[in-house]
Formats: sequence, C-alpha cells, structure tokens
Amino acid sequence: MPEASDKVYSELRRSRRAKIARTLRVRPSEPRDAHFEDLPVSVNASREGIYFRTRQETYYPGMRVFVTFPYSSPHDPMNCEYVAEVRRVEKLPNGKFGVAVHLLMTVNYSGSSPSGSRPPS
Repeated sequence: MPEASDKVYSELRRSRRAKIARTLRVRPSEPRDAHFEDLPVSVNASREGIYFRTRQETYYPGMRVFVTFPYSSPHDPMNCEYVAEVRRVEKLPNGKFGVAVHLLMTVNYSGSSPSGSRPPS
C-alpha cells in the first residue's frame, strides 16, 4: 500500500517514473558550493527528473547541479549533461541520502528541453 508521502510526490510529477539503474555524474554548478564529483546510480528517472542514492552529504534543496545522465566515461559522445535543481534530500539508513533532482535544461544543445528535443538543423 503506498504511503501518504508517496501520494504527495506523485501528484507533483508531470511524467511517469521508470525504475532504471544507470550511473550518473553530479557536480555543483554554483561557485559558492564546494566542488565534488559524485557518481551515484539512479533508482528511477523520468523526462524531467532523476532520483538517486548517495553517501555525499552536501546536497540541499534548491542546490543547482550539473547532471550527466547516463554517464559512462568523460569522453563518451552519448553523455548528455543537464542543469538541474535538487528538489528533495532524504536521510536513508546506513549513512546514505536519497536525492531527487529536477532537470531544467540540457547543456549540450542550446535551447533544448530535458525531454530531449533538439534545435532544428
């Protein structure tokens, strides 16, 4: 049976989430945040957001980050980088945190939306 908190978050979502375990790379985008590079594995994802678990303690709601998803290596041409905003941080057992990010825009293609549309050629 779904918990009340699940219902609240699901009502805020515009697109369905798919359970998908893929590595992503997350880095802060604001100079005021200490630099780090986190390589967590996603729990689920949608066109507009990703939820992942991490041991990194520095995430906070409203934090702007660069997210590369999926991520395999720094020079993989299939990498797609987004500017995202941390929407939720949950304290989980075993010193982990659940982090939900909202994808705002792609960095790879000017004017692209998180849904993957590309500017006309």
